[in-house]
Amino acid sequence: MTQRGPSVSLRPVDAGSWRAVAGLTIVPGQDAYVAAATHYLALCAYEDVWKPLAVHDEQGAVVGFLMWGIDDEDGSCWLGGVIVDAAHQGRGVGRAALVQALTTLQPRDDAAGFALAYHPQNTAAKGLYSSLGFVETGETDDDEVVARRRPA
Repeated sequence: MTQRGPSVSLRPVDAGSWRAVAGLTIVPGQDAYVAAATHYLALCAYEDVWKPLAVHDEQGAVVGFLMWGIDDEDGSCWLGGVIVDAAHQGRGVGRAALVQALTTLQPRDDAAGFALAYHPQNTAAKGLYSSLGFVETGETDDDEVVARRRPA
């Protein structure tokens, strides 16, 4: 998978980066589609599902966040809580982070591939995910639509 845009790295959130992750901001209005980074950090800390990753730019600064987990039922790798700091949006950071996740994370069952969910009115997310090969399945997760990316 070819990466366009900025170079980013995904690193586990740790004692040195959690404050920067917690300080990520979103553009006004995006709160209808995504939660605050602190909410996602709490999910990672208190539920035995999600693993947090900080998105670092080329200088090492935290510019985003995503979390991932393996679905026990089908072995797919779920991506969630994707946030790009408001100051870094529109530059390809989200795409670069997702490409990095798709190339470095592994589903437990290769045939299951990757999955994610997003609010149906979040057209920006839908366009990004679709461009990376995610296809809506008709499944829902609460008020969000599920899209999956199967292996080639």
